[in-house]
Amino acid sequence: MENYRLYNGMWIYKHAPHTELQIDAQTIQQILHAGGFAIRNTYNFDCTSRQPTNQPTNQPTNFWYVIKDKFGDMEELPTKTRNQVRRALKNFDYQIIDKEYMLQNGYDVYKRASESYAITAVPPTQDAFQKRIMNSTENDEFWGAISKESGKLVAIAINHISENTCDYRALKAYPEEMKKYVYYGLIFTMNKYYLQEKSFKYVCDGARSATNHSNIQPFLMEKFNFRKAYCNMHIYYKWWFGLIVKILYPFRKLIPINSAKALLAMHGMQG
Repeated sequence: MENYRLYNGMWIYKHAPHTELQIDAQTIQQILHAGGFAIRNTYNFDCTSRQPTNQPTNQPTNFWYVIKDKFGDMEELPTKTRNQVRRALKNFDYQIIDKEYMLQNGYDVYKRASESYAITAVPPTQDAFQKRIMNSTENDEFWGAISKESGKLVAIAINHISENTCDYRALKAYPEEMKKYVYYGLIFTMNKYYLQEKSFKYVCDGARSATNHSNIQPFLMEKFNFRKAYCNMHIYYKWWFGLIVKILYPFRKLIPINSAKALLAMHGMQG
């Protein structure tokens, strides 16, 4: 129980993904008894890169985390990406910011970024955003990109530290700052800090997206050499909710509700 958190009705593991194990029937019942509709259980993390040398190559699974576990500085980046990072570093200062600064300046960035997604994402209210920041723990770190021209916060990151890894849980920027490559400098600076300076095991941008609402994961893999760490994933439902999912799954392309479409897409990623 203490290893999972409830997110939009589904229990998900709240620690570094490489530490999650396959759960047993008793644990499933205990967690579902506490609320929610389902549990997402991932295990066998990064299975295709951990195979014995005398065994056939493991086949990629349908589910993965997007991670980076090596940092090669500017030299590892494509030439165009290097130039974009350098331009960003000229335009913005990137730094860890404290909770108070995030509370005062972060909400508008979060809201404007969410409103710009191709798939509509409902941003949290200001009260909900402030509650999230206030409830953060010592394992959460906030980063900001501050315009050298205006002195204004124009991009933020909300990260979670766990078991010598860092999870990039939220990356948000003003849409108009994208043409100045604000994300390039932020991601490069954080990668350098966590992988080179802190010697973390890896940084992670979360699990395979069921909505692709921001396209951040393909961007990280193409520009910054993030990779897919394949794993097994299974969803355990309360019996009646699982029945609804199985009935609706054949009609998933006809479902207009984004949250339902995302759940049905994830259902098909199991294996």
